[in-house]
Amino acid sequence: MNPLLDFSGLPRFAEIKPEHVTPAVDELLARNRALVEQLLAADVPPTWGNFVQPFEDANEHLTRAWGQVGHLNMVMNAPELREVYNANLPKVTQYYAELSQNLALYRKYKAIREGGGYVQLNAAQKKVIENELRDFRLGGAELPEEQKARFMAIQEELSALCSKFSDNLLDATNAYTCVVESEAEIAGIPPDERQVAAEAAQQAGRQGWLFTLKAPSYGPVMQYADNRALRERMYRAYTTRASEQLAEGAKADWDNTPLMSQILLLRGEEARMLGFANYAELSLASKMAETPAQVAEFLHELARRARPFAEKDLQELRAFAETNLGMKKMEAWDIGYASEKLRQQRYAFSEQEVKQYFPEDAVLAGLFGLVEALFGLKVRPSAAPVWHEAVRFFDIRDGQDVLVGQFYLDLYARASKRGGAWMDDAITRRRTARGIQTPVAYLNCNFAAPVGGRPALFTHDEVITLFHEFGHGLHHLLTQVEELGVSGISGVEWDAVELPSQFMENFCWEWDVLQGMTRHADSGEKLPRSLYDKMIAAKNFQSGLQMLRQIEFSLFDLRLHSDYDAAGKQSIQQMLDEVRAEVAVLIPPAFNRFQNSFSHIFAGGYAAGYYSYKWAEVLSADAYSLFEENGVLDAATGSHFRQEILAVGGSRDAMDSFIAFRGREPKIDALLRHNGLATE
Repeated sequence: MNPLLDFSGLPRFAEIKPEHVTPAVDELLARNRALVEQLLAADVPPTWGNFVQPFEDANEHLTRAWGQVGHLNMVMNAPELREVYNANLPKVTQYYAELSQNLALYRKYKAIREGGGYVQLNAAQKKVIENELRDFRLGGAELPEEQKARFMAIQEELSALCSKFSDNLLDATNAYTCVVESEAEIAGIPPDERQVAAEAAQQAGRQGWLFTLKAPSYGPVMQYADNRALRERMYRAYTTRASEQLAEGAKADWDNTPLMSQILLLRGEEARMLGFANYAELSLASKMAETPAQVAEFLHELARRARPFAEKDLQELRAFAETNLGMKKMEAWDIGYASEKLRQQRYAFSEQEVKQYFPEDAVLAGLFGLVEALFGLKVRPSAAPVWHEAVRFFDIRDGQDVLVGQFYLDLYARASKRGGAWMDDAITRRRTARGIQTPVAYLNCNFAAPVGGRPALFTHDEVITLFHEFGHGLHHLLTQVEELGVSGISGVEWDAVELPSQFMENFCWEWDVLQGMTRHADSGEKLPRSLYDKMIAAKNFQSGLQMLRQIEFSLFDLRLHSDYDAAGKQSIQQMLDEVRAEVAVLIPPAFNRFQNSFSHIFAGGYAAGYYSYKWAEVLSADAYSLFEENGVLDAATGSHFRQEILAVGGSRDAMDSFIAFRGREPKIDALLRHNGLATE
C-alpha cells in the first residue's frame, strides 16, 4: 500500500519515496472531487453531520498526505523529491482554489448558517462555519464566473513562485563555502566552532577549516572572528544570497529579484479582484488588526519609544569600536563582532562561556520539567518512523498517564534542510468515528550537531529559539477542541499565533528554571549565580537596535503589500531604503540584498503579517506578567493559561481568549519593561 494513503496512525517516513507522491495526490484529488459532486448533488438540507463532517474528513486526508511531502521537501530536500513536489504543487493549489471559488459549496455553508440547526451547534462548530464563509468570500466564491479562471491562475502561479523563492534561497545558501587554511586567519573563533569547521573541511576533502552560510557556521564567524576580511567575505556572501550579485558558486537563475516583483504584482491583482485596495487589506481581513493604518500606527509608536534607546546603543558601540578596536569606521560586518567584544567588556562574560552550561540533554530535561510543572504533563521518549537518524520522537501524557499529544524533534542543521526554526502540524486533534485523534507536531531547528563525542551545546539564544518553537507545539498539542478547522493553531488569527511561542521565551531568563536545565559540559556544575546575574544585566543589551530592526522589517512588509507600484515607479529596493531612512539608525551597505532572502513574506505565511511578531509580543509579555505577579512556576496560573489560551485553539477570537486569561485587554507596558525600553 502507498504509505501516503495510510491514515491509520503516524506517517510512515521510512517507506515514503518520491515515486509514491504523484499516485497518492492523484488518487486523493479524484476521491475528494467525487465526494464534492456527491455532496452537492444530495437533495437534502445540509447539516454538520451530512455535509461538513464528510467534507472535512476528505480534506484532512489530502492535508495529511501532502503535509508529509511538504515536510520532507523542507527537511530532506533532494532533486527527485523537489521535482515531484513542484510537479504536484499546482494540482493541490488548483484543487483548493476550486473549492474556495465553488459557489454551490458556499451556498451549502450559508444554508447551514441560516438553517434552524445552526443554534444547536457548539461554539467551535459555529466558528468553523463563520470562518468558512469568510474564506469563501476571500477565496473568490462571489467573483463573476468570467473572473474565476484568472483568480485560480493567480493562486497557482503564486504557489509556484513562492516555492521557487524557497528553493533558490536553499540552493544559494548551500552553494557557498569558505575554506581557510591558515590557523592565524581564524583567530578568535571558539574551539567548539573550529572543530565543527575542521570536520566539515575533512568531509569535503579539503585542508583547514570550512565555513558555510548556515546559521551555526555563519553566526560564530561574524561574532568572534578577529579576521576582518573573513567577516566581510562571509557577510557579503550571506547578504547577497539569491540575488543578482553572484557569490562564489552561485547561479544567475537563483536570483529572487524577478520573483519578488511577480509575487507582489499577483498579490495586488488578487486583492483588487476581491474588492480590497491592496493585499495588506486582504491579509488583515482574517487577523486581529483591522486596517494597515492601525498596524502602521502601532509600529510607529513602538519605533518612537525604541529610537532613543537604539541611538544610544549605536553611539556607545561606535565609540567602543573606535577606542578599543581601532575601527575609525565601523562597517556592517563589524557590528556582531564589536557588539560581542563590548558585551564581554561591559558584562565580563561571553556567549561562548554561557554556551558551556547548555548541553542538549540538560536543556531538554529542563524544558520538559518546566512544562510538567506548569501544565501538569509528562514528556517521555517514544518511538516512530523518522526521516533522519538524528530525529527523536516524544509522547506528552497528562497526570493520569493518558496520551495527550506527540511530537518529532529535529534539532540539527544539514544541507538538505531549509534554514530557520519552525513548528508544523503532522496530525490535528479532532473527534472521529473512532474517538479522539491524538495531535502530532514537527519541531524543527538548525543548531550545530554534536562533535567530538560531546553533546551538542546550545547558545542561550538557541535555547530561547527551542522554547519558542515548543510554545507553538504546545498550542497545537494541548488543544481540547474537537473540530478540525479550529483545533490547535488552526483558525487562530495570524497576529495572535505567536502568543504561546513568545510567552515560553520568558522562562529562559528565570533563575529557578535555569537551575533545572544547566550543567557545565566539562565540570558538571550548574549555571553559577554570578554568571546568571551578568546575563540578566546584559539581557537588554542593544534591545533598542533589535526592536528597530524588527520594526523596519515589519514596515517594509506592510509598505510592499500596500504601496508596491505596478507601474514600476518604485523598486523593492527603493521602498526598503525609504523605510530605513524613516526608522532605522543602522543602514546596511548598498550591496545588501536582505529582501532576496526574506522568506517569511515571500515563501512563508507572513505576507503583510510580519508585524505579528511585535503585535503578539505585546500579548505574550502582558500574559507573562500575570506569572510574574503570581509566581513564575505557579501551577494554578499555568493551568489557567492552558485552559484559556492553549486549550481553546481557534475556537474563539484571540482577543476573547486573552481577556479570559488576563481579565482585561492587553497593554504595551510589559513589552517595553521586558525589553528595557520603559521610560520612568
